[in-house]
Amino acid sequence: MRAHPHGRTPAVTGIGLVTPAGVGAEETWRRVCSGRPTAAEDPGLAGLPVGISCRVPGFDPRTHVGGTRPWQYDRFTQFALAAAREAVRDAGLEPREWDGARVAVVLGSAAGGVATYEEQCRRLATSGHQAVSPLTLPGFLPNMAAGHLAIDLDAHGPVLHTATACASGGTAVATAATLLESGACDIALAGGSDAMITPLCATAFARAGALSRRAGDPAAASRPFDADRDGFVLADGAGVLVLERREDAAARHAPVRALLTGHGATTDARYAVAPRPDGRWLRAALEQAVERAGAVPREVDHVNAHGTGTPRGDLAEAAALADLFGTEGPPVTSAKGVTGHTMGAAGAIEAALTVLTVQRQTIPPTANYRTPQPGTAAVDVVAGAPRPRRIELALSVSSGFGGHNTVLAFTPSASAP
Repeated sequence: MRAHPHGRTPAVTGIGLVTPAGVGAEETWRRVCSGRPTAAEDPGLAGLPVGISCRVPGFDPRTHVGGTRPWQYDRFTQFALAAAREAVRDAGLEPREWDGARVAVVLGSAAGGVATYEEQCRRLATSGHQAVSPLTLPGFLPNMAAGHLAIDLDAHGPVLHTATACASGGTAVATAATLLESGACDIALAGGSDAMITPLCATAFARAGALSRRAGDPAAASRPFDADRDGFVLADGAGVLVLERREDAAARHAPVRALLTGHGATTDARYAVAPRPDGRWLRAALEQAVERAGAVPREVDHVNAHGTGTPRGDLAEAAALADLFGTEGPPVTSAKGVTGHTMGAAGAIEAALTVLTVQRQTIPPTANYRTPQPGTAAVDVVAGAPRPRRIELALSVSSGFGGHNTVLAFTPSASAP
């Protein structure tokens, strides 16, 4: 594999996670590998069409964000701050010592601070304009999590927000890699964050027919690729990766978790909220990522799928995978059986899990996968228990409303020149 000049390959030197599987990368990894779902009844959604979700457990803004006024941030910003700080610590970096002008932040979100927006709309409607908080705009504007990360970490390079629906986190990582490759920065914090477990979002997704209705058995509700799947479970969380050029990481003797050797992006341009059934343009994004990694499809050892558990989405993704890899394709997993669908954070969270999979040569199982559906049976879904596997090239796949497709290609730290 040879996709970059020697030493210029983007390297992942740090990861941070805040997910329904736990606060922190190690806690999340253990829960995902256990295959134990996190979906549960949600009192905050009581009385709505669907009343289950996957919330981040035990997240306390006072502890995980700190400062004198952690309440000033929307929850999606709180998650992003906690994940980014963990990623920076994991990378062995100290913001007080780096050249902030050479540090970029690229953060994706599907909705921004939607909880703040809903609450302030309610106040305006019920109590009048004087009840609306002066912090409303910095609370809900989608770019503000990236902006707050820049403030918190003293980053003065490009600070960007990506919005490609549920592919936003993956798009952010690919964008950050491009910035590194172009020389626009030396360090990039890239990822996604969302906190869309709100009455409006839950109702809207339910009305669109996207959510699982398996309310009587929440733990079995998220069923990626399974014949009995009936929709996703709404979740929240954040994932952040620290990217540096490999030569720069080597210069400071930083351990490298994995290399980001390729990425691809396409758009279906067919339907607003449904994937193209034959997966044609998702396949094209997969091909782009593999080619840019300097490989061919038969060299792919693992795919971390988007795998939401929706009837149409899983079929389209399975079609793309089968079309590219044939009947002897690489083993596939979806973390959403455990975590639910974290929306704009999903691509970043799953990229981090793919990095850990590559680093530890172990593929986590897909929770609740029991029976393959005709049309997905050609996909080798890892289920039941983690699967040890030699992995030299792994793909992380994200898709989103609007037809967005993003694919990231990761290799072990010693695999690329």
